[in-house]
Amino acid sequence: MPDDIADRLRAEGLDEAYQARPPYQRNDYLGWIARAKRAETREKRIRQMLDELAGGRLYMKMVWRERGGENR
Repeated sequence: MPDDIADRLRAEGLDEAYQARPPYQRNDYLGWIARAKRAETREKRIRQMLDELAGGRLYMKMVWRERGGENR
């Protein structure tokens, strides 16, 4: 994980929320952010990830439910 993303997760108190997500989601977020060509796009994607982790119910703008059907 890039240091700046790890720092942002810690600063916003979301490192545990990030680690609680399934590995495929963590990998998808990091890959999606890394594929941004412009700094503005990268920042927008980081912000979306942080907002979704804070809200707990979204993943890539889709409703996400933990196994067992419970919303996070």
